[in-house]
Amino acid sequence: MGKSSFSTATPIPPSSFPTIGTNIFTYPIPTRKIIPKRPRKCIVIYSISPSRAKHIWKRTSPERAETVHSDRSVDMGELLSSIQQTTDEHQLFDLMSPYKNRTLSIKFMVSLLSREPDWQRSLALLDWINEQALYSPSVFAYNVVIRNVLRAKQWQLAHGLFDEMRRRAVSPDKYTYSTLITQFGKQGLFDDALSWLSKMEQDSVKGDLILYSNLIELSRKLGDYSKAISVFSRLKRSGISPDLVVYNSMISVFGKAKFFREARLLIEEMRLEGVTPDTVSYSTLLSVYVENQKFVEALSVFSEMMEANCSVDLTTCNIMIDVYGKVDMAKEADRLFWNMTKMGIEQSVVSYNTLLRVYGEAGLFGEAIHLFRLMQRKGIEQNVVTYNTMISIYGKSLEHEKANNLIQEMQSRGIEPNAITYSTIISIWAKVRKLDRAVVLFQKLRDSGVEIDQVLYQTMIVAFERAGLVTQAKRLLHELKRQDNIPRDTAIRILAGAGRVEEAIWVFRQAFDEGEVKDIAVFGCMIDLMSTNNRYRNVIEVFDKMREACYFPDSNMIALVLNAYGKLRDFEKADALYREMQKEGCVFPDEVHFQMLSLYGARRDFETLESLFERLNSDPNVNKKELHLVVASIYERANRLNDPSRIIDQMGDNVISKL
Repeated sequence: MGKSSFSTATPIPPSSFPTIGTNIFTYPIPTRKIIPKRPRKCIVIYSISPSRAKHIWKRTSPERAETVHSDRSVDMGELLSSIQQTTDEHQLFDLMSPYKNRTLSIKFMVSLLSREPDWQRSLALLDWINEQALYSPSVFAYNVVIRNVLRAKQWQLAHGLFDEMRRRAVSPDKYTYSTLITQFGKQGLFDDALSWLSKMEQDSVKGDLILYSNLIELSRKLGDYSKAISVFSRLKRSGISPDLVVYNSMISVFGKAKFFREARLLIEEMRLEGVTPDTVSYSTLLSVYVENQKFVEALSVFSEMMEANCSVDLTTCNIMIDVYGKVDMAKEADRLFWNMTKMGIEQSVVSYNTLLRVYGEAGLFGEAIHLFRLMQRKGIEQNVVTYNTMISIYGKSLEHEKANNLIQEMQSRGIEPNAITYSTIISIWAKVRKLDRAVVLFQKLRDSGVEIDQVLYQTMIVAFERAGLVTQAKRLLHELKRQDNIPRDTAIRILAGAGRVEEAIWVFRQAFDEGEVKDIAVFGCMIDLMSTNNRYRNVIEVFDKMREACYFPDSNMIALVLNAYGKLRDFEKADALYREMQKEGCVFPDEVHFQMLSLYGARRDFETLESLFERLNSDPNVNKKELHLVVASIYERANRLNDPSRIIDQMGDNVISKL
């Protein structure tokens, strides 16, 4: 390098800088101009009014002599300490004025920025770099400042900095987008995170596996399974091969979204892609099936796991003990439990509790009592679930005194009964016609201040009804309407669980109007209740209120609402909802698509039916055999007798062979 014509300046040491009483900037940070986002219905959007555009100097500077940077002559730590004592941008600019002629390299300045954690000072320092020292705008400098403002949750400034990069012809790189996507996603601003992902793809900036994996995991934790599936599809379209972690996450996502076929096919896809399914893969799929009571499918997966010589762990064994019990294979459950030691797996209290329940459901009361006492002799720590299971077993044999003695025993051992404990004993007393004891216990619990949850309320209501005490049952139902008794959402769940349609809808309306419905599960149970009782207008009412509260429906809710619209012959609204949810990125199971096809057929809108049929027929995730059969059936019901044979002929040899 040639010798610089500028003299090398020395930094101002902290000792010579004026003493500052505070280290917090007091000047207003200039706002970056932000392009407002168009609002979308019921989606949380940070809508920002455009502020005055920040003036950007545009100079045609004369060519400078090549600068010899004085990075090594400046103590970065000392300079940083001086910067951290400034309280406004003027002080910072004065401090940095000796370096205004760019005697320090941009690499030095970016490093300095990265060591300044305060978002206001880093923003001011970026302004000095760009507008005072007139460095060429650096993507690395912007990345550091964007990171700092996002950590401080300054979402508006992040948008503004991004727009400023565009105006300065600085191309955002993978790190820019990764920072924006990750930070917005972590804060639950998932629609914003996805919009950044779309911008990244539009800029042809290739993401990496970690970025997509983080997005999938964030959406999974937020329960937004449709978005997770959408991100997974984008990952594969980008040419990135999913790894074991991503596949395992997606098995869980598909399961939670009730896409069981897709979850099962992922195991096969993993093998085709050279990714060997591990214990977590199979255990996750097993959990999906068990949670949805698909026990035969779980047995099939476990058999496949054994054939693949995949090692089992404690979780797998506990799941399969439960599965064997559900399909009346108590002997296999017993054998697996006692073979766990041979496999090098030590049984946990969950293992013992699960086998106890299996014994109880199989009527093996002697084995259950033996195992219960064996736990005590071996020093296995028992918990409230252990005792609840044994109390329930005594209840099956109507040994109410022994069940009552267990409550005293658990209390003597420092194990506090819970609502299930009391609900079980109340149910037992009702069965043996000792309702007076049940009523006394229920009243004692209420007087003691114990939270009376929906299980206890439902148990007591059922007990009164079975005894023919309708008045007492109605009194309890009436109490649920009182605002000062229990939380409204709990009352709604209780009423819905008890099948009390009128009471549930009354409490729901009151609670919603007063802003007390804050859990999407409440909307879900109400939609289920109204649909089960053919109250289709109420289904739509609850759904509209849910959308008003900005909750995003799952595929099951969509299916019930579409069915309600169909029953009410409101085909236009059904079509609008279907299209809106797809536009929002909701991924439907086949049943929802088929339902929409049926609605088009009922409306005799065969042109739209054919259009949707063609689109679904080209979708690799849709079961083609069922699709063709559904469409053929729709045409048959409409007496269009030539069309069913045409649809069947279109199935192709590969589909016909499966019939």
